[in-house]
Order: sequence, then C-alpha cells, then structure tokens
Amino acid sequence: MRRRTLFKLAGVSALGCLPLLAKTESQEKVNQSQVLQKREFSVSLEHKILEQGKCNLWIPLPQSTSYQYLTSNIAWSGNYSNIYISNTQIPTLFAQFDAVKEPTLNINFNVTTIERTTDFKEVQKKFNPKAKIPDEVKPYLAATEHIQTDGIVAQTARNILKDAKSQKNDDLQKAKAIFEWVAINMQRDESILGCGIGDAKQILESKKLYGKCTDISSVFVALCRSVGIPAREIFGIRLGQSRFSNAMGSAKDKVANITGGQHCRAEFYVRGYGWIPCDPGDVAKVKLAEKLTNNDSKIINLRKYLFGNWEMCWLGYNTARDFILTPTPAQIPLNNFGYPYGEVDENVLDYYDAKEFSYSYRSIEKS
Repeated sequence: MRRRTLFKLAGVSALGCLPLLAKTESQEKVNQSQVLQKREFSVSLEHKILEQGKCNLWIPLPQSTSYQYLTSNIAWSGNYSNIYISNTQIPTLFAQFDAVKEPTLNINFNVTTIERTTDFKEVQKKFNPKAKIPDEVKPYLAATEHIQTDGIVAQTARNILKDAKSQKNDDLQKAKAIFEWVAINMQRDESILGCGIGDAKQILESKKLYGKCTDISSVFVALCRSVGIPAREIFGIRLGQSRFSNAMGSAKDKVANITGGQHCRAEFYVRGYGWIPCDPGDVAKVKLAEKLTNNDSKIINLRKYLFGNWEMCWLGYNTARDFILTPTPAQIPLNNFGYPYGEVDENVLDYYDAKEFSYSYRSIEKS
C-alpha cells in the first residue's frame, strides 16, 4: 500500500462566524447582514475500480480561493504505480495503475469554507463601465462548444434586457435581470443524468426550459456572455447541512454521504469590482424538492439570497469547460470536471454511476 502527503494550497485569514440557523421562520428569511460563517469539513474520497486492466484516474481537487482553503495537506493512498498533481490551474490528481485486480485510491483532506456575501452598494460604487477587463477574465466572455453566445442565446438575452429596468451600461442590473429570468423560468428535471450537459443553445432552442444545475447555470452564463458580461460555472460538491433546505445540503450528526452531491454554481464579473457569486440552479432544486412556486415567500427570499451570496456547505473544484485533462485522456474535450474521470484500457468509466465506477465520498463537519 502506497501513501503520500504532498499537496497543500495557500490559506487566508479567518473571519468571524455564527452558528447555523434553527429550522424556524428564519430559515425562509435570509438576513444578509449576518456575520460571515466559517465552517470546517474533513473530506474523504474513496475509489475502488471494479473493472480489471490498466487504469488511469483523474480526480478534481479543491481550488484555493478567498472563500475556501485547505487546513491540512491532501493525503492519498492506494495501489497505484504512479501518482502526481497533473494540473494546478485546474487542480487535478492523476493516478496510474498497472493491471491490478482492484485499482484503489483514497484521498483525504480538511477544508475551511467562508460564506460569500456581496455588498451591492460597494459594487455600484466601484462599477466602472470603462474599466479594462483583465486578461485572465477575458476567456469567460468567449463562446465554447456548450456555452454559445450567438443566435437564440443573444436574442433571448436582448429580450430579457428589453424590459429590464436597468441603466444601459449597468452590468449588475443586466446580470440581475438575467438571473431572475433564469431562476423563474427554468425548472429542475431529476430524470437527467448527473448535473446535466449544460448545452445552453440546445436548451433555449428546445423551448423546454428544464435541466439540472449545470444546465441552469450554463444558460445564465451563456446569456451573460452574449451581452458582454464575463461569467462562468464553478463545478464542485456539497459538503454538509444547509440552513435553508435539505435540498441544498444535508447531514446527520454532521456526517454527510456526499457521493452524489456534485453541484454547479455560477459567477459573473462586474467591471471595476470583480466576481459576484450566484446560484440559479438551487432555486429550481428547492422549488421542486419542497413543491413550491415562484410566488412562495421562501423562493422569493432564496432568489434574493442566491444572487450575490453563497452558503458554503459546498466546495468548489474548478471552472473548466470544454477542455482537455492533463495528461490527455481518451475523451477530449471533456464537458466539465466535477466528477472523477477514469479509464480502464482506454475505455471511459461511467463517472455518473458511482456504484459501477466505483467511488464513495464522505464529509464530516468539525465543531
């Protein structure tokens, strides 16, 4: 059995925190003035491949950001023949296995998350329509295979903004109008595999405005890009209990089975200010799970909260979309990287089927 501890991302200074809200009326009503919550989780990712043959695994690892940072090294163990961090821009652990009976890879780390909130008065104060978009942000204006910005995407965005009460060059108000349209009109469909494909143009052309979190966030991102607002999806996984809804994260005695907890969120960029978080996908998920409508007070308040805020019972991996893993796998390009990716004798494993792959993920929240 091999074991190695190697990879640690940079930390940031801790902020104050409050305990989770009790399940009362406050669960519906969001208080954005609350002190930011800091939470720490111990995460274990176990992989035991059922197919025999020469195996390669690519596992997404957590980003280091202002709202999440590792508080331990990432430790791994298993019967691999070679293992290393293959990409730090898209944090990836790559492992190679000889033709062993059961390729096994276990990964453990602790992570601290800090709730994200946005002071919209500060955004308006710093917004500068003439500000130059940084080079590292420009790729999030471009079209990709699944994030198209022409045709029905551009036309839909123009129609949304035609009736929006927004200043002509106000990126924040444009993004808010697009978010409201997506959150109100798109519905969650549990029959879709994984988190969805996220083909924005196909969804809009079909006039069937339903999907899962990647589908819903991708429509938001594509609409924003089509009107010149940088936007991106962030692929990650739920870690523990949400104070708003079990649909947004659940746990028992602070222990969570997160094997099927992959979740895609979104961000958009305001010139002169920076990135602002949002999550239209979870609005749709709570609506379906709790059998609510757009007019229910909980959904109205949740839409308000999820435009500009993230509850951090979730971990972000990366913003990769329509890209090539390192080293190059059999499947190129890869749509996104929120699930483990594996190959046995160059045959791609079904990463949506945890039992057949197989993998098991768990998170424990520390007191």
